[in-house]
Amino acid sequence: MMMENPVAVVTGGGKGIGAACCRALAAEGFKVGIHYRNSEREATTLLAEIKNGFLLKADITDIDQVEALAGEIKEKAGRVDVLVNNAGLSINADIVTMKVEYFDAQAALTRGIWFLTKRIIRLFMLRQKSGRIINISSVVGHTGNPGQIPYTMEKAALDAFTKSLSKELASRNILVNSVAPGFIETEMTSELPAELQKRFLENIPLGRIGRPHEVAEVVTFLATRGSYITGSVIHVNGGLYGG
Repeated sequence: MMMENPVAVVTGGGKGIGAACCRALAAEGFKVGIHYRNSEREATTLLAEIKNGFLLKADITDIDQVEALAGEIKEKAGRVDVLVNNAGLSINADIVTMKVEYFDAQAALTRGIWFLTKRIIRLFMLRQKSGRIINISSVVGHTGNPGQIPYTMEKAALDAFTKSLSKELASRNILVNSVAPGFIETEMTSELPAELQKRFLENIPLGRIGRPHEVAEVVTFLATRGSYITGSVIHVNGGLYGG
C-alpha cells in the first residue's frame, strides 16, 4: 500500500494507544497528523520525537470543529492515506446513577467519528481511489462491562460501523477494519476501579496486561500491508476474548 510521502491521521494521538500508533506509523515513513483535544503538551512532545508530522486540535464531539479539522488537514497535508479513529471517552457509572448528559457526550463522540470519517473519505480517499480506515474499538464492545454501558455501546457501534462501511467502500479500494484492544496499560484503564482491574487480569490467559505498542503493531500492519483484509475486527487482548 505504501506510496511516496503517505499521510496518516490519528485521533486522540497525544498519548496512550494513539501515541503508540503515531510512533509506529512515523517509523514506517508516514507523515503523521497528531490529533488531540486537551493533551497539547503530550502531543507537542510527541511531534518533536517523531519529527515528520503536524498537530491537530479539535473536540471530535463538536461537528463544527470536526469540519474545521478536515479543512486543516487539507491545508497541512493535502491528502490522507490512513485514518485511525482512536479518540475515546469513558464515563464510569451504573445505569441508575448515570446522567443523561454523560450518555449524550459519549453518543456525540460516536457521531463525530462518523462525521470525520465521512469528510476524510470525500475530501481525500475517493479522489485518491485508495485509503485505509482503522477504528479502535474494544473488547468490552463484545463482552460488555458493568458501569460502562455508554462506552461499551459506542465500541460495539464502531465495529458495526466498520462492517457496514467496508461494504460501501470495497469497490473504491478503501479498506476498513477495527482493532479491538483488551486490557491495555493506558491512562484510561488506570482510572478503572482496582477491583475491576484485578478481575480483568485474572481472566487474561497470557497473564498480563497489554502494552500500547502491541496494539500499534496491528494498526501499522493494517495501514501498510493487509491488502486482502476489510470488514474485520482484530482482537488484541491476550486471549481475554476469542473474537
